[in-house]
Amino acid sequence: MEKLFKTLNIKPKDISLYENAFSHSSYANEHKKKKDYERLEFLGDAVVDLVVADYLFSEENETEGEMTKVRSSYVCENALYAYSMDLGLSQYIKVGHGEEKYGGKYKKAIVADIFEALVGAIYIDLGYATARRVVMNIVVPYIKDPTKQFFSDYKSCLQEYVQTTQQSLNYHLIKEEGPAHDKLFTVEIEIDGIQLGVGTGSSKKIAEQEAAREALSKVAKPSN
Repeated sequence: MEKLFKTLNIKPKDISLYENAFSHSSYANEHKKKKDYERLEFLGDAVVDLVVADYLFSEENETEGEMTKVRSSYVCENALYAYSMDLGLSQYIKVGHGEEKYGGKYKKAIVADIFEALVGAIYIDLGYATARRVVMNIVVPYIKDPTKQFFSDYKSCLQEYVQTTQQSLNYHLIKEEGPAHDKLFTVEIEIDGIQLGVGTGSSKKIAEQEAAREALSKVAKPSN
């Protein structure tokens, strides 16, 4: 985790907190560990909410309703998942063998939870000021960048984009794995025959949304 700590510019005091932050319940149970990330995630959720709310109140001149809408957008599961993926947190997640076999380290809910658990660990270990700095450095650039918005329906947004540019859009299911009750789907998106997004999820719809999110992040970037 040294690379991660360097990226976040933090110097941990209690490494065990971060080990717990990346331990899924399936891993904790399998290795007879007493702690997993769930309690830290609960705490980190509150810290992220507060930091984003504080930033919006201090820096943006918006109404309560507008601030609530913006905050919801940048602390939602889609946003937390994006923050985790940008930081490469999935590589540190520890899951049990069964969960790992079916892509647990890349499941959206788990990856999103890990970001909050990490923030919770930083808060306990290094205090609110450090946790606030870390969250601000990660989240605020998203808030300020209009190309990095989080939508509830990325597919519709992408469809609107390709319609305006008169491009072809195709979704392809490239992988399906796991038992019937716990499948993991992988979908890719092609725009004019070029692969621009790949997504995974517990259903084809979720995988398509994730692929569309990735594709949008590429096509929405302004040209230099």
